[in-house]
Amino acid sequence: MSRRLIIDLACLATFTLMPLLAALLDEPFLVSLFTRLAIYGMAAASLDLLIGYGAMVSFGHAAFFGLGGYVVGIIAFHTSQGMPLWGWEGSNSALVVWPLALLCCALLGLVMGYLSLRTTGVQFIMITLAFSQMLYFILGSLSLYGGDDGILMNERNTLPGLDLNDANQFYYLCVGLLMAWLLFCRRLVGSRFGFVLRGLKQSERRTVSLGLKPLRYRLTTFVIAGLGAGLAGLLWANYALFVSPDMASWQKSGELMAMVILGGVGTLLGPVLGAAVYLGLEQLLSLWTEHWLLIFGPLLLLVVLFGRQGILGLLLAGARPRKSATRSAPVATTREVHP
Repeated sequence: MSRRLIIDLACLATFTLMPLLAALLDEPFLVSLFTRLAIYGMAAASLDLLIGYGAMVSFGHAAFFGLGGYVVGIIAFHTSQGMPLWGWEGSNSALVVWPLALLCCALLGLVMGYLSLRTTGVQFIMITLAFSQMLYFILGSLSLYGGDDGILMNERNTLPGLDLNDANQFYYLCVGLLMAWLLFCRRLVGSRFGFVLRGLKQSERRTVSLGLKPLRYRLTTFVIAGLGAGLAGLLWANYALFVSPDMASWQKSGELMAMVILGGVGTLLGPVLGAAVYLGLEQLLSLWTEHWLLIFGPLLLLVVLFGRQGILGLLLAGARPRKSATRSAPVATTREVHP
């Protein structure tokens, strides 16, 4: 059994048994903490799809996180207040609200990605940051929805067959969506689409010479990553029953990037581990001092200096190295990895 498989099974078992462990220890806060972990892990893994596989360092990824949450919050506000939204009475059904939130995130991803991907390097980073800050100020200017104070929700959305107001059921929903998202991303990066994306990361000129169009693949990846962050945002709105413009701020984008770097860039599971360490250190260090980031910063620096792939790379240290996928065709690589 490979070391990576052992880590995957250990993470799966931890997520699955956490409510039982919390009940045995009489610590219901653990369920709440791991619910946050699942949500932030999903957002961080979606950013890793951009950075680790598409070489697109976005510093505005929190825009999708905030937009997904705000769509849920705004619809909940109009539904509870009995105020029609453009003639629509509103709804509290997740089957109606969540697809609308994801559709808004997809449209934002199309516009933001189409304009941002016409630049590269530092310019790409800055234009994604600019889009995120524009959305942040727009959300803060919506006085009807609380402005900078945000929106309080009266209840969570409803889903047939589940009681989302039950902490354990909502937890397993978040964990199930996280596992589905990670599985989808793994299949995506292992497909022909993923090979093209990684080929663009390694040598755009060579990939273009094969007749492939970089914008099409990168824009698709940008939209898919935005959907992942938007899904995390709408789950956060239901978890906290509160949304605020801070969800779309550059600080939130920085937190997601720190989780990706801490866990391991280009690993998908690594950002989930990074989110666990980040949130865990936040809980522990904040009990000691409110300036906990002064301690977290050097720790992050040590991981960057000594861990080639973050925490996951350290856990996998000593495992048998695989042959580089860049030196062989996709079919040959598949045979090497899965004999």
